[in-house]
Amino acid sequence: MVSERADIAVIGAGAAGVMAAIAAGRAAMEAGAGLRIVALDGAKTLGAKVLVAGGGRCNVTHHHVDERAYAGSSRHSIRNVLGRFDVPRTIAFFREIGVELKQEDTGKLFPTTDRARTVLDALLSEARRVGVELWHPWRVASVRAFDGGFEVQREVAEACDEVRSLVARRVILATGGKALPKSGSDGQGYSIAKSLGHTMTPRIFPALVPLTTPEGHFLRELSGVSVPAEVIVRGAGAKAIASFTNSVLLTHFGLSGPAILDASRYLADARHADPQAALVLNFAPGSAPGDLDQTLVSAKGPGIARWLAESLVFHARVPGHTNRGLPERLSRALCEHAKVDPSAPVQSLTRAQRTAIVSAVTSLAVPITGDRGFTHAEVTAGGVPLAEVRLDAMESRATPGVHLCGEICDVDGRIGGFNFQWAWSSGHIAGSAAARSLIAGT
Repeated sequence: MVSERADIAVIGAGAAGVMAAIAAGRAAMEAGAGLRIVALDGAKTLGAKVLVAGGGRCNVTHHHVDERAYAGSSRHSIRNVLGRFDVPRTIAFFREIGVELKQEDTGKLFPTTDRARTVLDALLSEARRVGVELWHPWRVASVRAFDGGFEVQREVAEACDEVRSLVARRVILATGGKALPKSGSDGQGYSIAKSLGHTMTPRIFPALVPLTTPEGHFLRELSGVSVPAEVIVRGAGAKAIASFTNSVLLTHFGLSGPAILDASRYLADARHADPQAALVLNFAPGSAPGDLDQTLVSAKGPGIARWLAESLVFHARVPGHTNRGLPERLSRALCEHAKVDPSAPVQSLTRAQRTAIVSAVTSLAVPITGDRGFTHAEVTAGGVPLAEVRLDAMESRATPGVHLCGEICDVDGRIGGFNFQWAWSSGHIAGSAAARSLIAGT
């Protein structure tokens, strides 16, 4: 069996893995140390998730990132990691490798080229510049710890003269989770982490994932409509567990769009504890039911559907949308759902009709049958708890010499660049620490 040696083996060359490899390479160069750093990935083409992110533009980060945008492990632990490589350092890093970022109205930061390829090419170029070897396709089957290092075993060796194993002094697990499996994220990293002494959270499930509604639900008939809305997850006793205001996209299968994706993991969590947990839509974001009712009492107009389409005012601003009026198809559908004639003059509505309209517009409970699974999810919820990791080095408490970063950890963020920021922050810490420990001889 053909085997080679390296100082650091990075398993997974996605966002977190490449950042870890770069950080390790930079630390070695600064110290004048000749460390051999090898990044291994099972994909034939690297960077699939980077290339599809942000609609092909790659939402690199967000202008303001803190622990409140994340779920999973404790917020204190997440804050600890984010603070060691924050947004200003991330922006500076990308500038150093030739990627200028611009901030949009949403707070998201994209490359000025509006091309994800710009980000990926710069990352891979920097990795090579600092001496990182990128081996792919090279899918890892197992990692075995022994005195003095780790044996990284390849899953398949097509030819006998190919390298079938790599012996490394340090290992960085950056395998990702299970989201978007066609990119290579199929959960294999969890098995490797378990073999090295780690546990997993009791549940590993899709996050930032579109939701499905029953066949025949009236919102399905409005496929293609995009509307600003407040999405509320309600638990027992109608208590609001989470709320997100952003665009909602009505689709042929159910619901999507930023606000829905953000709410999806909280709904899944809530339903695990209480199957009766509900998803509620407010199509007049920033407005309470009583506000709309009072407005309707004094409003006049040729028809309630037209009034909703032309005169309804929202008090919450959503980028990309005006704060007035519902799409005409939606306003008519909501009237029909409320069993109110869409052409009925506003001033002629009875109290019961007003109540029905207000409920449909501001408190529409939507039956959710499930989600579209890991195939359509942007990130994974669950993984290795941060309690099992030394946060100053992202190093395993179970097996020293193993570092973890990125999506394999029990951390998932909102849509908008937050998950990339976790990748950059945790990857930088893991790579830097792995290299410096070797340089220091520890």
